Amino acid sequence: MNFDLRETAKDHKIIVAHRGVSAGNIPCNTMTAYEIALMQGADMIETDLNHTSDGKLVILHPTMEHYHLDFEGCINDMPWEEVSKLRYANFDGTPTQFGLITFDDLLEQFKGRCYINIDKFWSNPVEIYKAVKRHNMLDQIVVKSHMKDEVLDVLEEVSPELAFMPIVKEEHAWHERIKARNINYVGVEVVFKQDDCYLASDEFGEKMHRDGVLVWANSIVYDYKAVLSGGHSDDTAFTVSPEYGWGWMGDRPFDIIQTDWPLMLIDYLKKTGRYYRK
Repeated sequence: MNFDLRETAKDHKIIVAHRGVSAGNIPCNTMTAYEIALMQGADMIETDLNHTSDGKLVILHPTMEHYHLDFEGCINDMPWEEVSKLRYANFDGTPTQFGLITFDDLLEQFKGRCYINIDKFWSNPVEIYKAVKRHNMLDQIVVKSHMKDEVLDVLEEVSPELAFMPIVKEEHAWHERIKARNINYVGVEVVFKQDDCYLASDEFGEKMHRDGVLVWANSIVYDYKAVLSGGHSDDTAFTVSPEYGWGWMGDRPFDIIQTDWPLMLIDYLKKTGRYYRK
């Protein structure tokens, strides 16, 4: 499989599965959750990266030990030998058979199969880059960050080949500065509170596309008070209507949509003629 985000986006909307697909006894950020995401048609999986006290890169959202593992410690203070014995809890807080997975195992499992968005890249950029390069997977990886000058400095020095997307809110003042750097600037993640925000407009999308930059938007909800895409989300797709939640996003110049419900989102976009590029 050839991995080129711009080429993939020419064919269809790129769908990202936020932490895989989890429900019932299947916790997020597990190998099974990611496999389910691919079964449901996701093009990309989003992963949360963390590390142990002895430097082992593992998949777990930082500071979420209590919520995901029902554990009152911090894996940053523990060696991998101890961390490997921990088990995820399910949605009822009951321990499951699923343990934490290493970054190396994740890369090997999904090599040649999908794009991978590494969240929390900035906690260990050198080690993460070396691991990706060791597995020969640079073309499958996407990293994102809120913007500051040191982010660009690190990217240019450590990993200029990695596909990078800045995360911008309400406006994108960094566009020309990133273009001027030796960085693989493939897209921008937009976050906005109001539907009429410039970042959600056709004008903005056309400007980005002219410069070869894709636009990523989120239908996920991780905190209902933190609005990511106006009032349009996975939640409102169910509580208001699929047209209001997902149809609106499908009509915008968004090339990439991150969701917790990839199968249903893809199905709706296909049924309404918004999935494939015309």
